[in-house]
This record gives sequence, C-alpha cells and structure tokens, in this order.
Amino acid sequence: PSFSGEKYVYTLPLQSLKDSLSFNEVNAFIRAPYGGGGAMEVSMEGIKELDLILELMASSPAIGPIDGNQTVLNSATSTALLDQSNLSSENDVENFDNKPTNSTEASDDGHQFIVDTPISFGPEKDVGLSFARTSFRIDSIPSGDYVLLVSQLLNDPSLVVVSSTPSGFVVNIFATSDYPSDGIESVSVEGASLDFIELSTDGHYLITLFSTGLKVSSLTADGITAFMQDASLDKNIADAEGLHLSIWPALEYEMMYKDAWRMLRDYFYDPSMGGLEWDRIFDRYLPLVERCSKREELDDVLRQMAGELSALHVFVYGGEYNIPNHGDPMLEAINEIASLGALLRRSTEKFGYEVIKIPETDPDFHMVDGLPMYSPLSSRTLSMSGQDGLAPGDVIVGVNGESVMSVPDINMLLRNVAGESVRLEVVRCNSTSKLQEARKLKARLLESKGEDATESVFALPEPLIVVPLDSEGNSNLWYTAWEWKTRETARHLAADAGFTLGYIHLRDMAGAPAEDAFVRGFYPDYDKEALIVDVRNNHGGNIDSWLLDVLQKRAWMYWEGRSTNITNGGLGWDEQFAFRGHLVVLVNEHTSSDGEAFARGVSELGLGKIVGRRTWGGGIWLSSDNRLVDGGIATAPEIGVYNEHIGLGLKIENMGVVPDVEVDNNPRAAFDGVDMQLERAIEVLKDWLESEPIVLPERGPYADLSLRRGVDDCSL
Repeated sequence: PSFSGEKYVYTLPLQSLKDSLSFNEVNAFIRAPYGGGGAMEVSMEGIKELDLILELMASSPAIGPIDGNQTVLNSATSTALLDQSNLSSENDVENFDNKPTNSTEASDDGHQFIVDTPISFGPEKDVGLSFARTSFRIDSIPSGDYVLLVSQLLNDPSLVVVSSTPSGFVVNIFATSDYPSDGIESVSVEGASLDFIELSTDGHYLITLFSTGLKVSSLTADGITAFMQDASLDKNIADAEGLHLSIWPALEYEMMYKDAWRMLRDYFYDPSMGGLEWDRIFDRYLPLVERCSKREELDDVLRQMAGELSALHVFVYGGEYNIPNHGDPMLEAINEIASLGALLRRSTEKFGYEVIKIPETDPDFHMVDGLPMYSPLSSRTLSMSGQDGLAPGDVIVGVNGESVMSVPDINMLLRNVAGESVRLEVVRCNSTSKLQEARKLKARLLESKGEDATESVFALPEPLIVVPLDSEGNSNLWYTAWEWKTRETARHLAADAGFTLGYIHLRDMAGAPAEDAFVRGFYPDYDKEALIVDVRNNHGGNIDSWLLDVLQKRAWMYWEGRSTNITNGGLGWDEQFAFRGHLVVLVNEHTSSDGEAFARGVSELGLGKIVGRRTWGGGIWLSSDNRLVDGGIATAPEIGVYNEHIGLGLKIENMGVVPDVEVDNNPRAAFDGVDMQLERAIEVLKDWLESEPIVLPERGPYADLSLRRGVDDCSL
C-alpha cells in the first residue's frame, strides 16, 4: 500500500473465526462468525451441543454470573470449546492479539441482544502492518459495471466481485501483488452465465450457480485459483438433487421476531424510537411468539410490535407461507380464473350471459409497457384476426362447446385458459359480423322464394375465438379504461370552460412505468394553458424529484421565423418543454408515500394548487432492505425528511397533505360516473385563468436599419 498522503478506501478484513468465537458466546453456540441472519436456524449441530455448552458454562470457574442469571464466556472457556469442537486450527485463521470484549448488550431486565462482531485492526504498534497487508485498496480496482462485492479471501486480500456485461453477470477476481506493490491482476470467468453467487453460512466457501450446475469452492487463495482454472466449470459440482432443509418453525419464528425487533431498533430514523422503551416492547410481545403456530400468526405479532412506532411506512409482508398450491405453477394455473375483459350479466331469458359493458381505452396505445390495452371482446382486438367484436346487448351462450347455463357461473368454464384461445358461441343482438351479413343475404334469398328465413338470421349463435386475460391483466384493463375516460372528461370540461388542458394520471411513482406515464401525458400537452396531475390512489415510489424538476422549467426565450412561430408549429420556447400554464394536483385519502411528497413539493415550491382530500400520511422514507431469513420483512421507516420551514415529516407523517381546496367524491355520484373532485379542479383552473390569463409575450417591432431622412451627418 502507498502512504503518499492521498486518501484511499479500504475493505476491512473481518475477524478470524477463532477471535469471533472468543468474543461472543452466542456465536460459540452456532459456529458462525455472525449471529442472527439465519445462522442460528441453519447451524443445527451447534444447537445439538447446547446441553454440553451449558454444562461447561455451569462448571467452569472462568465463568461468572451477571445480574444473577446471565453468563458470559471468557476467552479461555471459548478457546476450550473451540479446540474441543475442532472448529478450526491455528493454521486456518490469522490471529491478531486483541483483547476479548463482550459483544452483547444487556437490558434492564437481563435480556441480551446480539450486536455486530468487532473488526480486528491488528495489534497495537504493529510495525509489520498486519492490517494494511490484509486489507484491499478499493480504488485500485479498474472502472467497470460492478453489481456486487462478494467477499475478500480468507487468507489473501484478493476480492471476489460480480460485474454486469451485455451477455450476463460475470465473476471477477482482483488479486493483489506481493507487498509492498500496489499492482492488481483481474481475472474473469467467461463463457458461462452466472445465475447465483453467495457465501456459505460459515463464510468459508463460495457458492456459485452456473448453467453447468451448483459449484462449491473454498474461499482461499488455492480454492479460488482452482475455481478460475476450471474453464469447463464442471469440477466441484454439488449434487443438489433431493436437497432439503430441515426447519424448526418455533425456533425460526423466535429468531425472526428478534431480528425484526433488532433491525427496527437499528434502522428506525429516530434513535430515541419516538420515546418508547424499546426493550420493554420486545418483552411485551415475545410471549406471543411462543404461541405462534404458523407464519400468518407471526405476522400478526410483528404488526403489533412494529405498530408501536405509530409510523405509516411500517409494513409486514412476504415470507414463507403454507399456501394451498405449494408454489406449483400447474396448480396455480388450474385455479386461476381468466377474464373476458367485460362486464357480464347472467340472463335466463336470453339463455346466456349478456354483455353489459366493454371497457374502452386510448385508441393510440395498443400496448403499454408490454401489456395489451384492449378487451378480448373488443373490435380493436378481434379485427387483428379478421373477426368482429361484440357490443353491449350481445349474448354469450357457450364456452368451448359447453353451455354457460350448465354451470352456476361462467367463470367455472374460464379456469386455466388465460392467454390461450377459447371458442365462444355468441348471439349478436347489437353487433354485426361477416357471418351475420352472409346469413342476412341468405334470408333475403329465402324470402324471395317465399320461405321463412327468421331462424337462419336471428336464432343461430356464431363462433368467436378470443384470448382471455389473467386477473392482473383484467384489473389493468379496467384501470386504464378509467384513466382514458377521466382524461377525455377533463378535456371536455376544460373546453366547455374555454381553456386548453393537459391531464396526467399517475398510479404510482415506481420506476420506468411511472416515468412513461408522465411522459405520455405531459409532453403532448406541455403548451396547454392548464395541467392536472392526478395522483389519487397513487401507491408511491421515488420519482417526485424528477417530476418537480420538469415542472420547474421556465420559459425565458421564444423563437420566431419568417413562416413559423410558437402558434403554428414553430420551435416554441426555451427552456424546451417548459410548462407555462397553471397546475392543479388532485389527491385523495389513498394518495400515499411519494405521491404525497410530490403534492407537498408542488405546494412548497409554489408550482400549483392541491385539490381533493387529505392524503394517507406517510412522510418517513424507507429502503425496505431489512429482510428476514425467510424473505419476509417488517419494514423500518429509515429516512426522515424536513426543510427550513417544516420540521421532520414535512407535515405529512401521521397528518397527510391537506389540500388547498378540499372536496370529496360522493359515492353514489362516483358510481354514476360523476367525478366531483375533477369538476372542482376545472372550476379552480377556470377562476385562476380569468384572474391570471396565460398569454404569449409580444414580439415587439423589427429593428429599423434604414438611414433616416433629413439626417445630414452621423450624429443623433
């Protein structure tokens, strides 16, 4: 390493296994460098020896009591346990002469909680630079698209990292030259797609999953060298067939409760935990965990425990549940009900299901984010296959050759057919088709011969081949239809009020789909006199800063040529796509998280007015990365927000954003299609435009470059 006075970033070598066990009696039980995170659950051998460890603790004179009922291992006892269990040898670990310290915190009632294992920085006055030689200077790594820092080797400062390439993920090994050189050698595993990489629980092995199989390699210099030399990736392949993991649910539930409690303690944005005695909260709900018989019951306990924080961004979800389908795709498909994308009503008079409504969406978008936006019964969908769509009033009498009246509900005939071709038998009462036109022609020919042709036209059903949607696609179809209808309604209301309007609805603030929705709505209408951004029912996300950045652009310069200007398709103004009109943001009680932050930002920055209902009230942000061992989570609100005017929470947390104009949608009126909040927003914009109209600036006269008459010299 170089000591030239520059600043560098180093990775810190973790303690050796022996040092770790010397410091932490809980780790001695589970034989892992760190407690928690699933180690206690999976290290069953250490649990089996619990009786022996407790017996040694009780009989050893080197162990003393704490608070009358707690014990702590000292260095001598833990070393004896280490040697007796043959966990490692002097040659396997690198010993730094650190003094043992306790690694648990004791609460007032005697409970101990695991804390992070200390890191060894080497002995004091280490002239041999032990720490420096076992650390790795990260700034020496060449630039690249790295996605994961896996580990440092156990007996070498080399690093294992994962990089992203156009062909997939690649394992890279960055090896250091001998001291004191700063040289870095990079070696990559090419020719195979990496699907998974992780360390074993004890940190001694690198586990990788390639297309060739599950590969296990020792996390030492020799092991990684062999790994890199295995060009075919067919050595040290683990037999994963029939691999099972035995789980002790009661122990796992208790561990997950402790982990959830601990991570809430460590992640919550307020170090004082809102003034709560958090240790007492742990004791209050721990007895309930012992009574949990299934994962859903543990969720209830976690919700009660986390709910003590009274924070809106606390969610409990995920994990392993005893679901009926057992994760089997075939069972899930069999029980999934497909949808025809229409509102149907059973009619005994018409011997089938009458079509009541077919949702209509924006005709400009056949697909949005890869999803179809038309009903399977719509002409826009069926015309692609040369068929004609249905209309309200038509009747479906059969599905795949079976009468719909032979079952209690038509959905029983639509199981496990999402995305597949289905034959319907339909009677067209209000729509037409090529087959029906042919039947009418036949009827006229029969009538010309004096024969009865009624049955040939009206009584016979005709076939229709459709592709039903899954439940998610059906929900998305109806939501998209509501968006399009609301946008068209807003434009008509604005036109009746005498101004131009753009309308954008944002379902959430999550990534590319939300950004696409804003782009589709904003840029075609950026030059309108008014804009409505509808974040009602918004689920949140994290793009508010980008939206506010776009809306804060201001026009300061305008372009005009001989034949084009801002009124007839010219370049417009600079900053490009700056919105010059008046802005209203629609909110309701289901506007949450980043949707609320966006509304508060519009208000704080003076960009527009807020209309609707008080929002949800979640003003502490989170990353949702404090996962439990089974993949579940009890989220911790981690990041408080404030500004120079408003304290923590921005008057959002537990309060919600209060709109400038408060109006609620009447349930009956909303059912009938009347949007009172939208209508009020149009009224607000109309009044605003009357008092502050949006006008284009006057160009001013052209410069007079001619010589003035009567001027004898160049003086003015």
